[in-house]
Amino acid sequence: MHSPATADPLQAVARRAPATLWPFRLALPALAWLAGLACVQLQRELPGEGEFAAVLLLGLASLMGAIRSRGAPTLHLFGFSLAAGLLAFSYGSWRAEQRLAERLPEAWEGRDVLLIGRIDSLPAATLGQAGAPGWRFEFALEAGHAGPLASDPALQLPPRLLLSAYADHPDAAPPPLRAGERWQLLVRLKQPQGLMNPHGFDYELWMFEQGLRASGVLRPGGAQQRLAEAPLSSIDAARQRLREALQRRVSEPSAAGVLAALSLGDQAAISRADWALFRDTGLSHLLSVSGLHVTMFAWAAQGLLGWAWRGSARLCLRCPAPAVARWGGVAAALAYALFSGWGVPAQRTVWMLASLALMRSAGVRWPWPLALLLSALVVTAVDPWAVCQAGFWLSFCAVGLLMAAGDGDPARGWLAQLMAGLRNQAVATLGLAPLSLLFFQQLSVVGVLANLLAIPWVSLVITPLALGGALLPGLWIWGALCVEWMMALLRVLVSWPLAVWVVPVAPLWAQAAGLIGGAMLVLPLPWRLRALGVALALPLLWPAPERPREGEFEFLAADIGQGTAVLLRTAHHALLYDAGPQYAPGVDAGQRVLLPLLRALGVRRLDQLMLSHRDSDHVGGAASVAAGLPVQVLRSSLEPGHALHRLFPSSLPCEAGQRWAWDGVQFELLHPSAEQVQRQQLKSNELSCVLRVRNASGQHSALLMGDLEAGQEAELLRRHRAQDLHAELLLVPHHGSKTSSTPELLAAVAPRWAVVQSGYRNRFGHPALPVLARYQAADIAVFNSPDCGAWRWRSDGQASPSCQRQLDRRYWHRQPSQAPAWVGPPAPAEGAASATASDEAALPW
Repeated sequence: MHSPATADPLQAVARRAPATLWPFRLALPALAWLAGLACVQLQRELPGEGEFAAVLLLGLASLMGAIRSRGAPTLHLFGFSLAAGLLAFSYGSWRAEQRLAERLPEAWEGRDVLLIGRIDSLPAATLGQAGAPGWRFEFALEAGHAGPLASDPALQLPPRLLLSAYADHPDAAPPPLRAGERWQLLVRLKQPQGLMNPHGFDYELWMFEQGLRASGVLRPGGAQQRLAEAPLSSIDAARQRLREALQRRVSEPSAAGVLAALSLGDQAAISRADWALFRDTGLSHLLSVSGLHVTMFAWAAQGLLGWAWRGSARLCLRCPAPAVARWGGVAAALAYALFSGWGVPAQRTVWMLASLALMRSAGVRWPWPLALLLSALVVTAVDPWAVCQAGFWLSFCAVGLLMAAGDGDPARGWLAQLMAGLRNQAVATLGLAPLSLLFFQQLSVVGVLANLLAIPWVSLVITPLALGGALLPGLWIWGALCVEWMMALLRVLVSWPLAVWVVPVAPLWAQAAGLIGGAMLVLPLPWRLRALGVALALPLLWPAPERPREGEFEFLAADIGQGTAVLLRTAHHALLYDAGPQYAPGVDAGQRVLLPLLRALGVRRLDQLMLSHRDSDHVGGAASVAAGLPVQVLRSSLEPGHALHRLFPSSLPCEAGQRWAWDGVQFELLHPSAEQVQRQQLKSNELSCVLRVRNASGQHSALLMGDLEAGQEAELLRRHRAQDLHAELLLVPHHGSKTSSTPELLAAVAPRWAVVQSGYRNRFGHPALPVLARYQAADIAVFNSPDCGAWRWRSDGQASPSCQRQLDRRYWHRQPSQAPAWVGPPAPAEGAASATASDEAALPW
């Protein structure tokens, strides 16, 4: 027989603690579980087999020791917590290893493969780089073949893929793909590759969590073939039919997009301009099928089912109405989540509601903090990568804040209930403010008022109308009117001065202090302690960004795909050299990369934007930069009639001989000449502005050469002495094209480092292998942005140059086959100039 101490470890803890305290002691193992999973997500590489076995055995040993121990309750608690943390680390590592094993073999990147499978999501409308319409969809693979024929050898490929299909030209219709159909597709695949910039969005993590281990583009030709229609049981096919019916009924795109997002989970139906409006008013969480909507739907279904069930005495005798209502609400939440696309936030909510319902059905009456913690444990057991997502922490913290605030007393009437609702809204908004600043570096000042009006309007009016339209399409018209009224109000709110508070990224100590301060402000503490919370939150609300010292400069080559964008900062000034490419109509590097990067670094205005020449991969993001940030001066080689001149208060030509100094740092233009700019007879590349930057001591310098080609490189060498061209850092001309980087230029500049800004698997083959060999022969270290990410260096010499991909490296990131200090390009891929940036830019938010 087993001793009582070994029968049930939880009972053992219970007997050693007061009845009112032992549930709280279970919180420590639950927190240890979350910490163990978080530790996995911080790993640059997953543990090897020996390390994994050691952690797993230690976790099992700790668990057995805690079960068998007859010591003090504190030792039991420590043992269970240690075991929970170690077992969580082992579990997370095992799940991650399983998903990593699904990666696309590098040998099959950029090669045509034949896929057979099913369209596994609602196709989202997108645009190609040339404006060709297309679809973006998930594909559940059944078979893959190494060639264009089904008789070709079978391939082992990832089970789920993210594919894009485009029309042949902007005026053509995209392929007729529908959700749930089986297709045979000829596709060119590549591994997930995102842009890596300081404090930027991690596209590779998003792909990893979604289980999408490769992306690809459909190839032109006759190999595409529909094999079977969608079955009648296909939920995604029904969603697509409803989306088409909604778009036919509601002609206004903004209203149709909001209704489709709330009812079908089609977030791509909302335009980027509308997403920006919702983000600035603090309503982004409302315009997706989030935990709030799923919970509200479950609550309404629970109330309706409970009311109907209590109407029959016979039914109540068979099964209590509360139990039926509880599980009916969970079933309704599950149905809504499935019909809206089974997104990750909806999944988390369903698991949370199911775990809470199970606890209540089992007669467990734990305090709400412990119940919420247990539901978080269930969610992370299903999705270990949830701890990496801002939505996970925001959702659970919001629920916790509302639970802590409590509800109004129904006996006190509607006014008391209204005041309680207002207080809860204020508590939730104030409590989540530090997290919003931590995750997004912005806080909607008008968000309290916007949420106060929009939460009941969206949850109780618009969402029911959007869902009800599936049965009575006329309800969509009323829903569209309600959306238009709400949008008009939001535009008024966002026009107010200081409607959005944007801050740079704060240091870690300020982030920790801000979170503690936010908690102190909303907890029922004495006012003196709450005043201390305000003081603790100030460094997060108004952080002091780090800047170069007087006389020094910082060089940051952003990772923007195939194009150029370099930020040069001194102690009090900032210059942006080129603005990156346009990825698709309405989507560019300025909007998606540069503005978030500048705000995160604390750059509130640009003293100068220099556009080296008019090519789209250098000026594509300029209009977005001008719209999102004050720019004092545009300096460029653009022709006088170019439209960009009108967007800036001052516009100057870049001409050789121009010089200026900021904070002791010297800036000098070396090309083109004033005559060349005025005549505009050279090709755009040959007019590239060449900028040299030197620190106050003159010991450290950088040379930025745009897309200058060999002929103008020779002209530059004739006009300037070698010592005038010498620079420690060279921005490789023309992205490493064969037309540039002559041996004579490299000998004159003699750089220590060279930086190439190019797109992953770009169709130009940049940087060219002969050019890289030339740099290698000159003993120059080359950093290529697909393998390095953003490249950062300061002229004070206190730190070595850094690659963002190395600084932020995690196990799910694509690892370059060679060290980033010397890399060659992979085989070029046909299609967009920067497939990587296009994939990431297609995301709706």
